[in-house]
Amino acid sequence: MDAELGTDGPKVILVAVDGSVTSLRAGSYAAGLARRQGSRLVVGHVVQPLGTAALLPQAAGAAIEAAREMVEELRAQIEGRAAETGIEVEFRVAEGSPYHELVVMAEEVRAELVVLGASTAPGHRVVGSVGARMIRAGRWPVVVVP
Repeated sequence: MDAELGTDGPKVILVAVDGSVTSLRAGSYAAGLARRQGSRLVVGHVVQPLGTAALLPQAAGAAIEAAREMVEELRAQIEGRAAETGIEVEFRVAEGSPYHELVVMAEEVRAELVVLGASTAPGHRVVGSVGARMIRAGRWPVVVVP
């Protein structure tokens, strides 16, 4: 019986990044795993709706511009790191609820593993983080990187 090396891992890895330290660690973890396994790496970023900033036109414009700048900075950082390590990366951006949009992304790309950074928000211990919700969904293996 011949065993193939590197074929037992996930073929498609979705990693969520939002610019936080833990999400960037998750990105590094997922990139390393994708490189070792020969997996396709999809990096997802979700822009949350403006909320109360939308009430003031000047604030809304500034918030939209800040979100665009963050997306472009993340894209440049991710593409730069991918080029250094020699892995192919697909960068996806969605707008809405992080949990909902990540579920949609995972389904669209047929993710076999979802990687997220641990939430540092204090309220998430009570309400539940996106990572905890993804785990409870039970549709994919989920790795939450501290």
